[in-house]
This record gives sequence, C-alpha cells and structure tokens, in this order.
Amino acid sequence: MPLNEVKPWGRSLAEYRAMFALSEHDLRKRILDCGAGPAAFNAELSELGCSVVSCDPIYEYSAEAIDARIRETAPAIIEHVNADRDRYVWTVFNSPEQLVEARLAAMQRFLADLPEGFEQGRYRSLALPSLPFKDGEFELALCSHLLFTYSEQLSLDFHLAAIRELARVAHEVRIFPLLEYSGDPSPHLHPLIEKLTAEGDAIHQQRVRYEFQRGGDQLLIVSAPARR
Repeated sequence: MPLNEVKPWGRSLAEYRAMFALSEHDLRKRILDCGAGPAAFNAELSELGCSVVSCDPIYEYSAEAIDARIRETAPAIIEHVNADRDRYVWTVFNSPEQLVEARLAAMQRFLADLPEGFEQGRYRSLALPSLPFKDGEFELALCSHLLFTYSEQLSLDFHLAAIRELARVAHEVRIFPLLEYSGDPSPHLHPLIEKLTAEGDAIHQQRVRYEFQRGGDQLLIVSAPARR
C-alpha cells in the first residue's frame, strides 16, 4: 500500500484495553494486532514484558517516512473531526484538541519503538487476508478500525477471508468497532455472522466501556471450533 494513500492515526494501550475489553489476563496472552497502524499498543505492552506482534503494510516504511505522513495528514483528520463533532461522543476525550494530543502522543511512542521493534520481529509488514503464521500461533488476535470500518472499500468476501485467517492463527479474534468510517452500521456484519455461524464458529457481540464514534461501543468476538 503506497504511503501517500494512508492516513496514519494511532491509539494507546489504554484505548486498546477499553475497545477490546482486555483484562490483565488477556494482556499476558500471545497477542497478534492486525492492521495495527501507528498505535502505541505494541510499544507500551512490550515494556510490560508481554508478547505482541503487530502487522500492517505501513511497516515497510521507515519511522521518518511515517512521521512525515502523519504530519502531512493530521490537519485534514482534525478538520474532519471538528466538522463532524456531533458524530462523536466526547467522554473518552473532552474535546477535539485533547483527542489530537492523545493521538499524536501515541504515534510518537510508536515511532520511537518502530526501528528496534521491527528488528525484533514485533512489527511485521503483512496484510490480511493471508498471514504467514502457524495454526493457533497466537492466543488472541485483535483488529481495530479496519474490518467493518472500511466496508465500502473491502468486500464481504474479503471480510470473511480475513476473519477466517485470523481465527486460523489465533484461538480468539476480537474486532472493533462494528461501524463504517461514516458511523453507519456495516452492511457486512449480519451476513458475516450468519456465514461464520453456519460454518460452526462461535460468535459473540459484546458492549464495551468505550464509545467515541456515536453508537460504536460493540465488539465482535469470534472463535473457530478447533480453537475453542
């Protein structure tokens, strides 16, 4: 994916914990973060001695190149949030200014960690729906603001293939949020649940204590029969 087509926007460990309802026990699992972007999750969790691998095509670029793209695109993202501020719930963040401050801090944490983390294999330049990991290599796979968020760009077939792959490499898959980027419900959600349920997967929707997109407080949990 060309870097000039990406709008990097990273989140912190605290946001991940809220979005994915991660317990202290969950954080000690072998975690795969897929479509992770410039999140600080890996950097912060690794400092705690936990096991996490983050995957995203953006990692083929240097920290300097990603930083330049962040600086280039951040003003447009801020403008969008300000223009549509009624679509968001201002409890996690009190204002657009606080949101931007938190996001930029998280991304700087990521950028500082990327060179060393890439060398250690904690960051991998990989993309769904095909991953080079063994069956059940991870206990927990997370996917934030990719599946469902980009329903217009990514087909139902892509979503199915991606979730099947995540369920192959991890015992449990958690996906957040279940809304499109626009804030509308994803048209893929119910057909996907029906299809995966028919294949024998265990599917569960869970309300979480995190809502930034208005109505975006639902988490999808998937586990395949062989992993349960």
